[in-house]
Amino acid sequence: MDVIANLGYRMGMLDAKLLDDIARRLNDAIPAAARELQDDLEKNLRAATQSVFSRLDLVTREEFDVQCKVLARSRAKIEQLERQVAELEARLLKQ
Repeated sequence: MDVIANLGYRMGMLDAKLLDDIARRLNDAIPAAARELQDDLEKNLRAATQSVFSRLDLVTREEFDVQCKVLARSRAKIEQLERQVAELEARLLKQ
């Protein structure tokens, strides 16, 4: 069940490889007697898992990385502005 543990790490990021892996593992768990329906079942399982993940409102890794960079720049700017405000307040108090 390492896929489930891996899913916890990846929540918030949509990974096509993860979807394929889940569909493949579900497909592999099917008894040999049902193998003749394998292709159709694999397509249906992939569509079902994609449908579930699409309802989770996940983002791609690229979108996540871009937002991390934007957040880091915003935090740095806020810290800079806080220092400037503190300096201005100190100057005003000295007058």
